[in-house]
Amino acid sequence: MRATSSLRWKIALTTTAVCCAVAAVLGILVHNVVARQIVGEVRKDVDRDLDYALAQYQYGTSHGDVNVVLDPPELPEQLRRLVARGGTGSMVGEHAGKPVMWAAAPADDKALAVWLPYESTRHRLRDVDTAILASAALAAGVVALAGLFLADRISRRLTTTAAVARRISAGDLDARVGFPAEQDGGDGAEGTADSAEDGSRRRPRYRDEVRDVAQALDSMARSLQERIEAEKRFTADVAHELRTPLTGSLAAAALLPEGRPKEMINDRLKALHLLTEDLLEISRLESGVERADLARVELGGAVRRAVAATRLEASVRVVRDVVVLTDRRRLDRILANLLVNADKHGAPPVEVTVEGPVVVVRDHGPGYPPELIEQGPQRFRTGDPGRGRGHGLGLTIVVGQAAVLEITLSFANAPDGGAVTTLRLPVGRLMGAN
Repeated sequence: MRATSSLRWKIALTTTAVCCAVAAVLGILVHNVVARQIVGEVRKDVDRDLDYALAQYQYGTSHGDVNVVLDPPELPEQLRRLVARGGTGSMVGEHAGKPVMWAAAPADDKALAVWLPYESTRHRLRDVDTAILASAALAAGVVALAGLFLADRISRRLTTTAAVARRISAGDLDARVGFPAEQDGGDGAEGTADSAEDGSRRRPRYRDEVRDVAQALDSMARSLQERIEAEKRFTADVAHELRTPLTGSLAAAALLPEGRPKEMINDRLKALHLLTEDLLEISRLESGVERADLARVELGGAVRRAVAATRLEASVRVVRDVVVLTDRRRLDRILANLLVNADKHGAPPVEVTVEGPVVVVRDHGPGYPPELIEQGPQRFRTGDPGRGRGHGLGLTIVVGQAAVLEITLSFANAPDGGAVTTLRLPVGRLMGAN
């Protein structure tokens, strides 16, 4: 992206362009006014000399103190035609190769003309134009610098706000812009809207829209964080409250006589017990207290053992094996949940590929729903009904455990169908390759 496409440069260039336009208009107006005044003074002098020359001509007296010429060949043609029609006028022309101001009037069917040097007048007009251009350039430069400074302040504050918004979108709900509120005015009057003596609200002395946006973002993040924290506390409280009665129910169900009713009760109680344990695990992961117990692990062998422990139909292919520093138990938990999810919601064959620090789990079912790929897994949301039923907790646990192990996790769909989950272990934790 070009630098001139940024907001600060757009504001600075727009401000400079407007300043140049205003300076040009004002410069033209000033030039016309000053030029009219200066040229008017010369016209007045030459007209006075013409009146004097006409009076001297009528009386036949000398006029050596005035530059008078009778029917001069250098008289501008336009002025000559005006005199031929009986008129009197003045205009700029040349005499002996130098600029002069001519004034002429009819005298015995001829043009009686006088002239005054005009070179100094042209120099004065050039000096005026130079001063106007220099003033306009100086004003445009000052305004451009001021506009760039103000635009830079606005742009930096907007950039900070956008960066915080991206951090919040990435899950950092503690991120805040933290722009200060309006400060008191220099004359002691408060900038914020405060209460007058009669209880009415006074308007703020000025309004800062960038600060308003930043404060709205902070307020939104704070509210969102409070709601999520309340949801986490509710989930943890419910799971803890259910754990004790479920344990007692399972013990009581074991005392029932053998038969179909006992099997059905045990199945439902075990499912509810697993759900409770999953909720407790999610609560621990979201609280940020979980820490990885790192050890050297041969990734290919660990993946094979994890797949075999699930007793699900899945093939393992090791393209390139590596030794990594990771938490074997948490890695097994991630792979087990992915395989259970593929078995429950996808379709065979389920394939697991290890290539260096990357592990790919793929099935050949309907694939992940678009909202899961865009937003990531969410609790109690399974997305597309075509992927079957569930509580949406398995992939949520996968995301949480991967965060503890600093594993980069991505969800996608294969071009020819099927869900694809890619695990990329941190490169810095690679210990060697076979």
